[in-house]
Amino acid sequence: MAAKVRTEEKGASYREVIISLESGLGADERSFLLDVEKRFPRTDFSFAELGPERIVINLRSVALDDLKACLEQGDEPEKEEAAGPPAVGSKIIRAIENIRSYGIQGKKRVYVGYNAERKVKGRKQKEATTGKHFYATDNPFSKQNNDFPVGKADKGVCGDAQDVLRSLPDNCVDLILTSPPYNFGLDYESSTDGIEWQRYFEKLFAVFEECIRVLKYGGRIVVNVQPLFSSYIPSHHFVSNFFTSHKLIWKGEILWEKNNYNCKYTAWGSWKSPSNPYLKYTWEFLEIFAKGSLRKQGRREDIDITAEEFKKWVVAKWSIAPEKDMNKYEHPAMFPEELAYRAIKLFSFENDVVLDPFNGAGTSTAVARHLGRRFLGIDISKDYCDTARRRTHAGL
Repeated sequence: MAAKVRTEEKGASYREVIISLESGLGADERSFLLDVEKRFPRTDFSFAELGPERIVINLRSVALDDLKACLEQGDEPEKEEAAGPPAVGSKIIRAIENIRSYGIQGKKRVYVGYNAERKVKGRKQKEATTGKHFYATDNPFSKQNNDFPVGKADKGVCGDAQDVLRSLPDNCVDLILTSPPYNFGLDYESSTDGIEWQRYFEKLFAVFEECIRVLKYGGRIVVNVQPLFSSYIPSHHFVSNFFTSHKLIWKGEILWEKNNYNCKYTAWGSWKSPSNPYLKYTWEFLEIFAKGSLRKQGRREDIDITAEEFKKWVVAKWSIAPEKDMNKYEHPAMFPEELAYRAIKLFSFENDVVLDPFNGAGTSTAVARHLGRRFLGIDISKDYCDTARRRTHAGL
């Protein structure tokens, strides 16, 4: 009859292997197993029990081929044939081989902690020599942060963002959350050589240069952007390249899955042909950057994100339905309140200053006010500014 084997993991220290014995364990066999045990580190392999009815092994890792070689020395086929059951060494090997979940480290099978993230030895030294975010280490940013000007917080300002931002001091804004418009009154369709798109990005990046200046050391910029599919312009890459070339640290990228599957009914380009298939997307991107440091200073009592929110939102794929009330606010391209809610709670403290230089209908400022942040929204359209002002001060 085959041996009964049970294994279970005991915390993070070892896996317990229990082998039931039907014919008992003789003194010679016990002595032999203790001799085998001496050939392996006790932290990896040891016998917790060698009793008459069972063997209990504390197993963390083992070079299985080496263990087989040691245990097979104790197998005696002629006695095994007479006794019926296999020798104790064969039972142990079979029990360990039946554990199907393990990692590999050199010659060893590792049975505990093999899925855990491996810590890099000498991480700080390696980061210093390999250049953690090497593209931003020689940044020119001052570490001296300034207070946001009295009288300018909790407002919406109608005007050109580049001009409005010039009135703010350096290093005074904690979080910039925005979704750039796809036009600044430019006639894209009239251009045959891309000059209008060139002007578009020149204007956008001029505003972003002012955003970098007013952002605090350790502050964050979150830009919601998607590629301009029909023009084959990878806007999210252009934006990332701009900020990293200006010495900001790329903190990460969140994929905003909109679950908008209506796109499956649009054109496919070269239908059923590799000639020129048109790729379709149901998501947009949030590109996230930090100025000077990945760590932002803030008071513990001003943290308002919960443990469950934190665990859920640091997984960088957010499934959020698109805004459904765009007709209500007469705006054609709004991101939803839930998107702003998550970004503001994850990347800022209460009482921080949140800036949206392209505030549109005021989603960023409305959510910021709701979450106890100070805010400044800027938009060039008077109609949108009026909508944002009413919405922000009326609450969500």
